[in-house]
Formats: sequence, C-alpha cells, structure tokens
Amino acid sequence: MSVEAQRAASLVDAEKKALELFKEIEKDLIRPGIREKELNDQIHALGESRHGVRTHWHKRVIRSGPNTLAPFEDNPPDRVIEEDDMLVVDLGPVFEEWEADFGRTYVLGNDPHKKKLRDALEPIWHEVKQKYQANPDMTGEELYEISSQAAREAGFDFGAPIAGHIVGNFPHERIPRDKISLYITPGNNESLNTVGKDGNKRHWILEIHLRDTARGFGGFFEQILTAE
Repeated sequence: MSVEAQRAASLVDAEKKALELFKEIEKDLIRPGIREKELNDQIHALGESRHGVRTHWHKRVIRSGPNTLAPFEDNPPDRVIEEDDMLVVDLGPVFEEWEADFGRTYVLGNDPHKKKLRDALEPIWHEVKQKYQANPDMTGEELYEISSQAAREAGFDFGAPIAGHIVGNFPHERIPRDKISLYITPGNNESLNTVGKDGNKRHWILEIHLRDTARGFGGFFEQILTAE
C-alpha cells in the first residue's frame, strides 16, 4: 500500500471510529432536560472511557435551539436542552494520531420543520460530493458556492462562512492568521487537489450547514470528502 493510500485509510478508520462514538452518543446520552455543558462533559467522558479519545483537535460543540444558529467561533450561553429542540453535535476526536471531524443533527421532538431540515442534510452532502468528484480540481470557493446553491435550492440558507477544511495527521497543517487557504470558503482560489507543505495530498472535510432563519434554528452534517 502506498503512503497516500495508507494516509487515506487511516483517516477513514478514524471516521469509522467517530461514527461508532456518535451511535453511542445518540443511544445513551442525547435527551431533553440536560444542559448543553453537562452533555458535553458526558460525551467527553464516554469518548475517553469507551473509545480511548484523550484529545479533540477542536473544541467540542453541543448546541440546541437558538444556539444552533451561532457561528462555530462563538460561545453562546449554556442552555437546557428542551423536549422539542434541534440539537447539533460537532466533535474532532483524535484516534491514534489521526483526526476525525464529524457532525450530526438531531431532532428531539416531532416538529415537521425541524425534521425537514435534518432530513435534507445528508442528501445535500452527497449531492455536493458528487459534484466535487466530477471536478476534483475545483477551488475552495467553487465548492463553497456549490454548497450554498444546494442549500438555497432546498429552501434553506447556507449557515456558515465555510463549507469545510483540511483534516489529517494530528496536528494538521496550519497557516498562521490564514483563514482562507485551508478552507472551503469564498476567496480560496486554489485547487482542492493542491498538495500540502509536506508534499502529501490534502484531505478535506465537507460541511453542509442549513439554516431556517425564519423559524430560528439550524443544523449541519459533516464528514470526510476525499477518502473512502
């Protein structure tokens, strides 16, 4: 197996482990009546005790209700998760020095509008992936616009300034004070096929952020784009 194939396989393996962690989170931990911070702490403990996750490469994000509209960088006030809430979970667990970045959206009640948004996320993610695969040399800006257009066509706003970023061996490549080059975002006019500073293929996470602005909630779905 080539070095590139080994790197891709390691990232896929990390994502599979993240998926198993999320299955346990959904089954055992997600419920109303608990504060976001408390759920966050319980998720951390679950990951460490059952999956050996000691490090997350980015902050753990657990948001419900109106907090689902807050940008990643924000730290909205802690709130109690309610019985009819939309809930998003965004984790960056590190498994054996390889990063995963995995995000899912849950609906705790039966609100049809929230279910509609949740159920649109994964199909749109796969739709955008297919368009990327048809032209893997496209730029980050082009893929962001494709993602935004897909959201609009589904009747939602695109709810974030990025639609993804690179992922890799922990810690992955960083460019100080540069929030463009390693992101799927407007202004990134480099091909997503550009290799990193280490000479290796860059691998990308694709994020689909949907927002129902009028009703005051959002959700997202993210996983690896460039390795299978």
